[in-house]
This record gives sequence, structure tokens and C-alpha cells, in this order.
Amino acid sequence: MSDNRDVQNEEHNDAGESSSNEAAIDGELMDAADETVDTDDSVEFETPAEIIAALEAELAAAKATIDGQKEGVLRARADMENAKRRAEAEVEKARKFALERFAGELLPVADNLERAIQVADASNESVKPLLEGVELTMKSFVSTIEKFGLVLIDPQGETFNPELHQAMSMQESTDVAPNTVIAVMQKGYQINGRLLRPAMVMVSRLPDGGVDTQV
Repeated sequence: MSDNRDVQNEEHNDAGESSSNEAAIDGELMDAADETVDTDDSVEFETPAEIIAALEAELAAAKATIDGQKEGVLRARADMENAKRRAEAEVEKARKFALERFAGELLPVADNLERAIQVADASNESVKPLLEGVELTMKSFVSTIEKFGLVLIDPQGETFNPELHQAMSMQESTDVAPNTVIAVMQKGYQINGRLLRPAMVMVSRLPDGGVDTQV
């Protein structure tokens, strides 16, 4: 009987200890749950409307960034095109300037050939072959320079044009209308539509001394 009581007492003690252990574990779990609840309470849950608003704000910011990048690309492209046009204009300007300067240096050659033709005695048979050679040289020279945009200004019989002609003198005449070029002292030249040298001319005027300035 004594042994049975001891066994029962031990079983009772073991059961008490188990209950105590389970109670302790349950307490720890409750504390952990309380801590978890406390921690979760610090998190703010966003509503769908707030999430949508945040996404829309991010989308708007992304669009603004893209628009800014597009504007930068377009501006850079425009700057590049402007720089290209300026460079091309400078190259063309330099080319025309060099061509004008070169053509200007050739004009005395044309003048000398023309003077040789004017003073030569065409009736002299011994001079005639030489004169023909100079005339052919003059024609070839003029044809060559015309290929590079040089145009001869020979206004004999034309109305005086102050933009292309330079009046060296005036002479009374009843044979032609006033302000008519009656003599060309030196021919002029244009190059690529620009005046390189005006033609030096003599212009007619009214016999009574009046000058008709109408062109």
C-alpha cells in the first residue's frame, strides 16, 4: 500500500510539473503574440486609393523625366544642325572668296589680251596670223573662266546701269537715247552673281546739256 501511494504521489507530482511547464510555455507564447501584435500595430496599411495615387505620381515623374530627355535630344540635334549649316556656309564663303580673289588676279591678263587685239593692225598681213592667235587665246580664256562662274560685262549700246557700270564720262548725242552706253573703256566681270569689277563706260546725254538720270 505504501508503495502504491508513493507511485501515485510521484505521478501526481509529474502531472503537476507538466501542467506548470505547459502553463509557462503558454505564457511565453502569449507574450510573443502580444509582442507581434504590438509590432504589427506600428505598420500603417495603405488603402488601394493611396497605392494608386503613389503609382500615378511615380508614372508622372517618369513621364516628366522622359519628356526632359526628349527635349534635350531635340535641342542637341538642333544645335548640331545649326553648327553643320554654319560650317557649310563658312566653307562656301571661303571657297567663293578664294575664287573671287583668283579671278581678280586673272582680269589683267584678259585686259592685256584685249588691248593687244585693239591696237593690232588687222590690215597688216604679217600681223594678221598673230592677231588671230591672240583672238583665239582670248576666246579660250573667256570660255575657261566662264566655267567657274565668271561672266563678262560688255554693255555697249545698253542702258546705263549703275549697279554694273561705272560712268567715266558723258557725251552729247542725238543718235541714241540719253543714258545709253556709247563706249566701253574697260569691260566688267561678275562671278557667281556678284560684281567683281564694273564696266567703265561712256554715257550719252541730251544735246542741250541736260542729263536724263532715269535708268
